[in-house]
Amino acid sequence: ISVSSAGGMLLFPRVVLPIVVGRDRSVRAVQAAVQAERPIGILLQKDEDELAPGPDGLHSIGTIANIVRYITAPDGSHHVIAQGEARFRILSYVQVEPYLVARVERIEEVEQQGPEIEARFLSLKARAHEALALLPQKPEDLDQAIENAGSPSGLTDLVATFMDIPVKEKQEILETVALVPRMDMVLEKLAHLVEVLTLSQEIRQKTQGKMEKAQREYYLREQLRQIEKELGEGASVELADLAVAIDKSKMTSEVKKEARRELARLQRMPEGAAEYGMLRGYLEALVELPWGKTTKDKIDIKQARAILDEDHFGLEKIKRRIVEFLAVKKLAPEGKSPILCFVGPPGVGKTSLGRSIARAMGRKFVRMSLGGVHDESEIRGHRRTYVGAMPGSVMQHLRKCGVANPVFMLDEMDKLGRSMHGDPSSALLEVLDPEQNKAFVDHYLNVPFDLSKALFIATANVLDSIPGPLRDRCEVIELAGYTQEEKLQIAKRYLVARQREANGLAAEQFAISDAAIVEIIRSYTREAGCRSLERELGTVGRHAATRIASDEAASVSIDAPDLRAILGPVRFENELALRTSQPGVATGLAWTPTGGEILFIEATKMPGKGELILTGQLGDVMKESARAAISLVKTNAVALGIDPAVFEKSDIHIHVPAGAIPKDGPSAGVALTTALVSLLTGKTIKSDLAMTGEISLRGLVLPVGGIKEKVLAARRAGIKTVCLPARNEKDFEDVPEDTQKAMRFLWLSDIDQVLREALGIRELKLKPSPETPASTGRISASAEAGQGSRPPSAGR
Repeated sequence: ISVSSAGGMLLFPRVVLPIVVGRDRSVRAVQAAVQAERPIGILLQKDEDELAPGPDGLHSIGTIANIVRYITAPDGSHHVIAQGEARFRILSYVQVEPYLVARVERIEEVEQQGPEIEARFLSLKARAHEALALLPQKPEDLDQAIENAGSPSGLTDLVATFMDIPVKEKQEILETVALVPRMDMVLEKLAHLVEVLTLSQEIRQKTQGKMEKAQREYYLREQLRQIEKELGEGASVELADLAVAIDKSKMTSEVKKEARRELARLQRMPEGAAEYGMLRGYLEALVELPWGKTTKDKIDIKQARAILDEDHFGLEKIKRRIVEFLAVKKLAPEGKSPILCFVGPPGVGKTSLGRSIARAMGRKFVRMSLGGVHDESEIRGHRRTYVGAMPGSVMQHLRKCGVANPVFMLDEMDKLGRSMHGDPSSALLEVLDPEQNKAFVDHYLNVPFDLSKALFIATANVLDSIPGPLRDRCEVIELAGYTQEEKLQIAKRYLVARQREANGLAAEQFAISDAAIVEIIRSYTREAGCRSLERELGTVGRHAATRIASDEAASVSIDAPDLRAILGPVRFENELALRTSQPGVATGLAWTPTGGEILFIEATKMPGKGELILTGQLGDVMKESARAAISLVKTNAVALGIDPAVFEKSDIHIHVPAGAIPKDGPSAGVALTTALVSLLTGKTIKSDLAMTGEISLRGLVLPVGGIKEKVLAARRAGIKTVCLPARNEKDFEDVPEDTQKAMRFLWLSDIDQVLREALGIRELKLKPSPETPASTGRISASAEAGQGSRPPSAGR
């Protein structure tokens, strides 16, 4: 016969039951039985949540049923009225699809007579009537059906059908074929049901006068209280559990004393008291903290290095520092750990480095975002006197983590705010200070907790916005932007594979050439990290997935010419196109939180009264650099071959595009001076040369920051020669080796060295600074420069 499950319903013999058939396999089984005018086997499935149970998912004993009526409703659902005939047992399945068909054995029931059967029959009928009388809403005509039941077996199955008991217990009754044990089983469950219904009616009567809409919650609690009173338990069960949890936890004696004192208060407090729920919540939060629970460190230095290499490409200096950190932690596990702070542009791998450290140490990883946090209570918690008070984020993260020594990452520490509610950065001082965090007191918990076992790591985009005392507690590790070659390798090793997986593509279905990846890096992204690159690769991956899913192609290979149709027009113009050879235009270098940039200093003159006009959203420091530059040029006008009268008869206008982007910082001083000299002497600056450095009124070239980022930006823009302050030569080791070899570097001490290189002025009569010898700058050997695209931006 065909076999079907009825979901969570169970059919007994001699019982008529409406069944909703929803699954496709069940619908086909019912339709086959109706067309063949044959009975169907109804079985209970073992797991109610299983959507399409097979033979192994169904019980082996069920009920043979006749389909009295089969209806397909207007909404497409299928309804069956089935009448149970007899029990049956599955011998074997002969078909699984399109519906189940099985060889079955009919289980015949032998009707028994005698005083014992008769006594059970009468007792069952009386108990069933008693249970129905206690029900607030009973099924219609069920009383009459019970009264008319002619056989003990039929009455037993009828009562079992309508008893409010778990369906698994009903299956046990169905599988009990022998009449006496089956009747005893039903009588026992029915007696328990009558007892529960009687007690429920008593509770309902006791609380009837208090029942109103606004008191529904109170009514439910009163019912629970009456039930617990009858069972001799009461609310003491929950409180006893709390007491056991307090005793078993590894709290310090001081904290246990406080917890027991609060528990004693809770035990004396009525459940309806306003403070009851708050106090219970406090104790639950207290016992759920990981008091003394830690994971054991499993530090293998070789494996740690392998994990870092597996998770990140490049970053050799940072990896070396992390390995040193782990080595010290392995040899001195109880020693004080420095607070590492990874600083760098978005998308360079700061957060993922924290995950790698946790993986290398075998610890759990917790990330807490500090972006936008402007309330001290977010860190320390709210005092319990306030409505809705809760522990601070630090304790909540430890509570969820379940251990006291995770790798705890404080993400975006530079985005901390401050308001009238306090300064969260000050609250973090205690969290990060190893001398204080051994007894960190959260305002909500109001007991000391040892945070010293947690390994704190911080991340930030810029250091400037981190308060000094907080920055002083951290060891800053700077992550600069990636070069084009590094981005290419990262894309090939990690990002393309990740996008294949995200879009359901196999390796043989989707490929993208190196040239296409380089074109995305140059023309469709502007970043120091790789987030936009991954986003654009995701767009390409979705395009490939769409073509494969719509059967347009079995596999997709993307090359550079295909990108315009997928990603649209080029978003970022090549900076080489903006370079021009005319007097008064110099190429400078700038640092931004997202990496290095090149910027163009444009100067022009017009008839006027000697005014200096500055445009391009320049900040105060950059405006002062421009004034210092023109003062230096005026002072040395004769030596430079410039008519001093030009300053009185002309207005000089300096503009730094793009005009919509704010710019500030002293590092454009050299470029500003060179642009002014170029304008006033009529000599053009070499178009493949860029420069950075602060200028003094004595003509000194002073050091600036962000050397690595600026050099990488120059290489992206196709610059071949870079002029850098001589006092920044110590920072040159941070520049990738391939970039050092690919470009020419001139180390400058005086402005005259810049002018000789940029303008080709050989016979300068500038007096050398007393602090610096009058000699040409030192030059690093070079090769051809790379190319890229990056618009001008702010300086540092």
